[in-house]
Amino acid sequence: MILIPKPQEITYGEGSFECTFGTYIVCGAGAEPFPARRLKECILQWAGLGLPVVKGQARPGDIGLELEQGLKEQEYRLEVRPEGIRVLGGDGAGLLYGVQTLCQMVEQQGALIPAVTVRDYPEIARRGYYLDETRGRVLKLEALKRIADRLSRYKINEFQLYVEHTYLFRDLSEMWRDTTPLTGEEIMELDDYCAERHIDLVPSLASFGHLYTLLSTKSHEDLCELPDASSQPFSLWDRMRHHTVNVSDDRTLPFIKGMLEEYMALFRSERFNLCADETFDLGKGRSSDLAAEKGVHRIYVDYLKELCRFLTERGKKPMFWGDVIAGEPELAKELPEGTMCLTWGYAPDQREEESRRMAEADVPQYLCPGVNGWDQWMNLLGDSYRNITRMCGYARKYHAAGILNTDWGDMGHVNQPEHSVPGMIYGAAFSWNGEEISEEEINRQISVLEYKDGSGCLTGLMRELPGCSCYTWHDAVMLREFMVLGEPGVEPDIRSLSESRRIDDAMVQEAGEKLQKLRRELKKTAVCMDSTERGLIHQLDLTAEGMDTWNNVGMVLLQSAEGRAVEGGCAFALAQRLENWFMAYKEVWRQTGKEAELSRIAEVVFWYADLLRGRKRKDRR
Repeated sequence: MILIPKPQEITYGEGSFECTFGTYIVCGAGAEPFPARRLKECILQWAGLGLPVVKGQARPGDIGLELEQGLKEQEYRLEVRPEGIRVLGGDGAGLLYGVQTLCQMVEQQGALIPAVTVRDYPEIARRGYYLDETRGRVLKLEALKRIADRLSRYKINEFQLYVEHTYLFRDLSEMWRDTTPLTGEEIMELDDYCAERHIDLVPSLASFGHLYTLLSTKSHEDLCELPDASSQPFSLWDRMRHHTVNVSDDRTLPFIKGMLEEYMALFRSERFNLCADETFDLGKGRSSDLAAEKGVHRIYVDYLKELCRFLTERGKKPMFWGDVIAGEPELAKELPEGTMCLTWGYAPDQREEESRRMAEADVPQYLCPGVNGWDQWMNLLGDSYRNITRMCGYARKYHAAGILNTDWGDMGHVNQPEHSVPGMIYGAAFSWNGEEISEEEINRQISVLEYKDGSGCLTGLMRELPGCSCYTWHDAVMLREFMVLGEPGVEPDIRSLSESRRIDDAMVQEAGEKLQKLRRELKKTAVCMDSTERGLIHQLDLTAEGMDTWNNVGMVLLQSAEGRAVEGGCAFALAQRLENWFMAYKEVWRQTGKEAELSRIAEVVFWYADLLRGRKRKDRR
C-alpha cells in the first residue's frame, strides 16, 4: 500500500478486516464528528458501503474512533484486525490523521483492509501551505475548500492566503475596486471549514512592502516611499519591486494598524503573518533622511517592532518573512517574544546559510520552500522536489518550528492551481517524515494515490512538461513591458531577453515534438485513471498547447528581429491560434477562480496577437 506521508512505524499482520453492511463507525468519548463523517464518505465512495455512525463503545466488527491519553498531540495509532478496527488519537488532530491514513487504505483496498498496525506522528509540528491570493488569481471559496480538504488528507495543519489588496476592506474601495476581492463572509466560512479539519487558517497581510495597489491610489500614494506612485503605469514586474510604505510618516503606522485590526477579526488563529518582505525602496525616498540618521536596518526593525507589539497586545503571535533581517539576525531579538521568522529560499540547491544564522542567533523560525510555479505555465516539479527536501532537512537540522511551503503568483499566477499539487504533497510528505524517498518513487506514489493513475506515470509526465518551454511567460511579460513601458539600457526586442538561452528554429521544433509526444502519453494515462481525476488531462493538454504556441510566438518574433522573412499568413494564423488557446484558458481559469487579474493576462496575450498582425494598440494603464 502507498501511504503519504509515510508512517513512522507500520507492521503488517495476518488476515484482513472486512467491512460489511453490519459494520458501524463508533465515536468514543471525546471523538469529534468530522473524522467519522470523513470515513463514512470514503467507505461509501471506494467500498460501496453506507455505514452508520453512532456514539458509544465499539463492538467486534466495528470501526472505533477514540482518544487515547497515552499518545502525544497529533500522534495516532491505527490497528486493523480481522475482528475490527481501532483508530486512537492523542488529540482531535491525531484522531483525524489516523482516519486519513485509514481512508488511503480504503481507497486502495476497498472493503477488505489488510491487518496492520500503524504508530505515527509528525517530526515537524507545524506543516503549512502558503497560497498567493493576490497577484493574478483569487480562487473562489469552493476551490479554497477543496484545497483545505487536500491539506487535511495529507496532514498539513496550517494554511495561509497571501493578501495585498484582495480583501474587501470597508473603507478602501479605491484599492480593491478593480478586482474581485475575498469578502469577510468567505474568509469566516473558510476559517470554520479549516478548523473542523484541524487546519490553522493564519491571516497573512502585506503591511510594509509589496503594497502596489494601495500605494498607487490617489487617496494613499502620499504614504508611499517613492513619490508619484499613482501616475506610474501598471507593470507586472514593477509592482513587485517598489511600493513600500514611508516609515517616517506619522500617519503610516496608525493606517496599517487599522488594516490589521479589521482583518485579524475574521480569524480564530492566534498567529498573524505581517509579511514585511522585500522592502526594496526603504530609505531611498521620503524616509532617506531617517535612514541616513539611523540606518536602513534600524528603521526596518523599529517599524516591524511596532507592528509586532500591536499584534502581541491583542493576543496574536507575529510572523514575518526573514529576507531583510537575515543580514543582521541579532536584530530579531528586539522583537516581542514568540515572533516567528519565516526563512525562505526557493533554489533547487538552496544553501543553508540563512537557516543556520537564524538558528545560531536563537531566532524562532519556519523554513519556507516553494512549489516553483511562479512565472511558469507548468510548475518546475524537479526543482520543487529538490528545494523542498533540502529545506525540510534544514528544518530538522536547525530545529525549526515549522515548514511553510509557498505557492506564489508572480507575473499573474498563470499556472493552473492543480499544477501545484505534487509540490504541495512533497511538502506534506517530507515535513512529516524525513525518510528519503527518491523523486521518481514519490512521483509514482502521487500518481497512484492522488490521481488514481494505475500506470503510476502521470506525475512524471507532468515533471517533463516545463522543460519544453522555450519562450516562457516571464520572457513574454518582460519583452512586452520593455517595449511598451521602456527600460533604460535595454534593447527593445527579443534578442535582449534570450542571450542566456537564445531560442532558435531547431529548439522550438524539438520542443514541439517532445510536447506532442507528452500529450499523447498523457492521453494514454487517462484510461488508467479514475474518472473523477481525468479532468486534469484537459488542463495539462491545454498547458502543453499554450507552451507550444508561445514557443512559436517567440520564434517568429526572433526571426523578425533578425531580419529574416516571416510569411504574413503564418503570423496571422499564429495570432489566431494564440487567441483560441486563450479562450480555452479563460474557461479553465473561471472554473476555480474569480475574474481577479485575468484581464491583465489578456492584455499581454492580445498585445502579442496584435504584434503578430502588425497592429498597434493602446494598453490599459
